[in-house]
Amino acid sequence: MQLHHSIGGTGFPILCLHGHPGSGGCMSVFSEHLSQRFRTIAPDLRGYGKSRVSGTFEMSDHLLDLESLLDRLGIDRTLVLGWSLGGILAMELALRSPWRVTGLILVATAARPRGSHPPISWQDNLFTGLAGVVNWVKPGCRWNIDTLGRRSLFRYLLGRQSPEAYRYIAREATPAYLRTSPTATRALRQALRAGYDRLGELETLTCPALVLAGERDRHITAASSRETAGRLPNAEFYCYPDTAHLLPWEISDRIRADIDRWLDAHPEVLRP
Repeated sequence: MQLHHSIGGTGFPILCLHGHPGSGGCMSVFSEHLSQRFRTIAPDLRGYGKSRVSGTFEMSDHLLDLESLLDRLGIDRTLVLGWSLGGILAMELALRSPWRVTGLILVATAARPRGSHPPISWQDNLFTGLAGVVNWVKPGCRWNIDTLGRRSLFRYLLGRQSPEAYRYIAREATPAYLRTSPTATRALRQALRAGYDRLGELETLTCPALVLAGERDRHITAASSRETAGRLPNAEFYCYPDTAHLLPWEISDRIRADIDRWLDAHPEVLRP
């Protein structure tokens, strides 16, 4: 299918892939900054955002969609930045078409993802709903963060309960959550239930890679991200204290600065 996508800037292309639930808009924390120097492409994956779909599909269909998008845009080689599910798809795209991917920036993701999330109670869901609604009306409200947010599932997604992160949630995460289709959720759950594990293939990916993780990530643990970095032949790994799965929204300036430094140190990932 033809994916809805946003393009910014000019120069070498960087494909920005969002997580679940998510949309291309969730990647604005990266794309708005990177588009000052490069051409950024941020698609809504199949079943997410404005890339609506009817019927079921498999995770492999995402790769067909992304290859079709790159072909339509005339992009032969690209750097790929992926967050969570987007990072998994970034690795899969590199494994499938290694000549097409010049480098990988992997955020809160793993080739063998493992979580440490505790069971979710009805109270968790109740407070998450309440905190989400209040945050939608008044983004970043300190009272909401301290009273409802800290009793909701946001306490596992964020290591730092900051107004900045909650404003990102209101602007990007909540709309993306509401537009994520049940078929997209089903496709991801089926892949995880099958025991997704690509660690054994990572040694074939010789392109430079930057792997970023939040120390307190309960959805994809920092240990599983570190394990992935250890299997990639040319990878650097950073683990940030007091951050969790939404670390780009917690310490956005630090993340962007570290990405800039890595890009400057690896000019080969920006060569056509």
